[in-house]
Amino acid sequence: MNESHYCPHSPEEISEMLAAIGVSSVEELFAPIPSDLRAKTFNIPPGMSEFETYARMQAIVADNSKSMLNFIGGGFYDHIIPSVVDHLSGRSEFYTAYTPYQPECSQGTLQALFEYQTAICRLTGMDVSNASLYDGATACAEAAMMALRVTGRNRIVVDGCVNPFSRQVLKTYLYNLKVEVVEIAPLDGTLNRDELAKALDDSVAAVLVQNPNFFGCVEDFSAIADQVHGAGALLVASVYPVSLGILKTPAGMGADIAVGDGQSLGNPLSFGGPSFGFIAAKKALIRNMPGRIIGETIDKQGRRGYVLTLQAREQHIKRHKATSNICSNQGLYALRGLIFLSSIGKQGLAEMARLNRDKAEYAKAQLADIPGVTVLQSAPTFNEFTVFLPRPAAAVVADLLKHGLAAGVPLGDYYEDSANALVVTVTEKRTRKEIDHLAKELEAALCN
Repeated sequence: MNESHYCPHSPEEISEMLAAIGVSSVEELFAPIPSDLRAKTFNIPPGMSEFETYARMQAIVADNSKSMLNFIGGGFYDHIIPSVVDHLSGRSEFYTAYTPYQPECSQGTLQALFEYQTAICRLTGMDVSNASLYDGATACAEAAMMALRVTGRNRIVVDGCVNPFSRQVLKTYLYNLKVEVVEIAPLDGTLNRDELAKALDDSVAAVLVQNPNFFGCVEDFSAIADQVHGAGALLVASVYPVSLGILKTPAGMGADIAVGDGQSLGNPLSFGGPSFGFIAAKKALIRNMPGRIIGETIDKQGRRGYVLTLQAREQHIKRHKATSNICSNQGLYALRGLIFLSSIGKQGLAEMARLNRDKAEYAKAQLADIPGVTVLQSAPTFNEFTVFLPRPAAAVVADLLKHGLAAGVPLGDYYEDSANALVVTVTEKRTRKEIDHLAKELEAALCN
């Protein structure tokens, strides 16, 4: 055993444990792991007392809390969270709740989830919603699975402007199924409608689009919906929920299924998760929806009550008969989404959306004035937009991080010939002074 490996067991105890599992040494135990992936040394320090550990954690928090202006989006957004969201979701009856199998002792949880479903339906304009999913990426995959079940077909067409992380999860979900995923390469940051028309045939189960898309572009897919339905397929729209304060709803565009990530609805960034995914659909598709659905009913005394509905028990215990294996999902984060939407209300959401859009337009104008910077103008935007820099965006972002600026998402890792492209995000939290600071530092970085 390498002396740098800290281990509380004696050599004799280690030998006994290795013998019990049929290997002669630690090296043999880890042999299946490629050598370049193995830690050469762990250098684990001695244990600390509770006081020392707490002090160390405080120091780490203080270091992580250094001022960093966030202009990153790409699916996770730095929005204001009303204090009531933390206060109510932190109550023990909510954060300790489990899957509400027994309605007689789960009315609080069931009612909260029923109200959540109502909020998602009103937000998206769709008829029905389930009680949430894991995240936005898995919601896209679950919608594709729904379409495959409904149509009996075996191809999914995906706009290349859909979040690349969602596309990756979709491919993972469908990897071992006899399903073909066809991606349509973007055209100037928007859906290539001519290529979509060529891809549509009687084998396509669904077309998956996103609004606003990964480039920040906003599109109206109403005409696309007619085209997709004409081919006998379903239209799945992935949406950014805050944008629905001012943008056309998925239902308004003719989508059959609406999905998205609920992180922007009252949930913190938290290093990328967790959050929750939402899915809503037309009523005709309800029996193919994954996960839990809460229904309202009355008891023998005529009193209002809530139950799990339209679900066989197999949804929970016989995986091969279930529409999905979502059971104990992100209910607490969905509840935060409900509290957020309830607290700011319809007009508050619209005002929040307008602030996002207006501040992004100001930032767009400021960055466009920088020599060598070009703003993608192929479509309107909400609170994200793409700029093209005179040198690789990843290097520029790395330079700006040294100055306390997280400037955006470089597109070079996700799209060919996009090394100089950068997606910048501006939420209601960003001030004019902060946007001006970004423009100033970006110009200075490009001059170096």
